[in-house]
Amino acid sequence: MSGFVTKPEPVQVPGLVHLHTGKVRDLYRTESGELVMVASDRTSAFDWVLPNEIPDKGRILTQLSLWWFERIADIVPNHVISTEVPAGAPGDWKGRTLVCRSLEMVPVECVARGYLAGSGLEEYRNDRTVCGIALPEGLEDGSELPAPIYTPALKAEVGEHDENVSYEETARRIGAELAATLRQTTLAVYSRARDIARERGIILADTKFEFGLLDGELVIGDEVLTPDSSRFWPADRWEPGHAQPSFDKQIIRNWLASPASGWDRKSELPPPALPAEIIEHTRAKYVEAYERLTGTDWV
Repeated sequence: MSGFVTKPEPVQVPGLVHLHTGKVRDLYRTESGELVMVASDRTSAFDWVLPNEIPDKGRILTQLSLWWFERIADIVPNHVISTEVPAGAPGDWKGRTLVCRSLEMVPVECVARGYLAGSGLEEYRNDRTVCGIALPEGLEDGSELPAPIYTPALKAEVGEHDENVSYEETARRIGAELAATLRQTTLAVYSRARDIARERGIILADTKFEFGLLDGELVIGDEVLTPDSSRFWPADRWEPGHAQPSFDKQIIRNWLASPASGWDRKSELPPPALPAEIIEHTRAKYVEAYERLTGTDWV
């Protein structure tokens, strides 16, 4: 069992229809058909949306996505229309709200990997492959791959695992032409972002994107290149052979998996509340990632 420890009630705003409450974002539709995405401060781990929030997290994710959208605009357009908060919405929505074009979302989560980590590491240790793609011998935890690889997945509901699938399977489901475009665009965006991050002392180990179609044109949506959708590592501490320090919620996962939490993730019981120091440490890592990438102070 997994999902929300306590599912929040959606905020009711005149003129907006609530469509969905996700792990982090709440989705609404305006009377004229635009989508309104509001990034909350919720956080998730081990397929649970936790009872604690990480202060400023939603704003950091939103502002960092906007920063990246500008830097990949020549590769793929994005879905953002404006950042103006709809009339009647809570003041807390400022800085965490995107008004977006409604896309026909492609049912594939597009993952690019440039380094060996996470589920890819486990598969590599067993089969010398990642998502069925053969890799050379001798790679370790954190090793850079010979070249970035594209490993699509099917997006799961809240509380379920995304399902890795082969490129050939995505081509069967959505058509060969669109599958090829997704792969090409994903790797192009990853390569651009990897190089930008590297200039700022950060390794972009892997990341995931979601795309949709608008009048037949591929458009990138949701969030992009944030600590929630990517693995960011400090370049000056990169050392293959063990897990790398990171700028994401790995701090939370580590605590939940430790004896200090008193929680057995194999049980059906929800995870416990996070200690104040874990919350603050996690927030600090999100802030650091934003500041190092953008070169501006978080305020």
